[in-house]
Amino acid sequence: MSDEEKKRAQSYLEKLKQTALQQQHYGGEIKQTPASMDARDCPNCGAGRAFRHGLTSCAYCGFVFMDTTLTDGIYIKKENNSK
Repeated sequence: MSDEEKKRAQSYLEKLKQTALQQQHYGGEIKQTPASMDARDCPNCGAGRAFRHGLTSCAYCGFVFMDTTLTDGIYIKKENNSK
């Protein structure tokens, strides 16, 4: 192999290496977050439950975490189903 062919092969490999180093992840940058568990313990019986938005009562003892009542909003009004 002549020196010209060696330089061309080496420059091609260098270009491949450079391209590989510049590649981006398909999903974007990976966010590093500390490990955690989303769990909520019942203050009444101590049962652990996976935290979900809208969790209102304990499935084991029936303790009510939050008592919500619907009121009229700006765009959505309560429906009166008694006709």
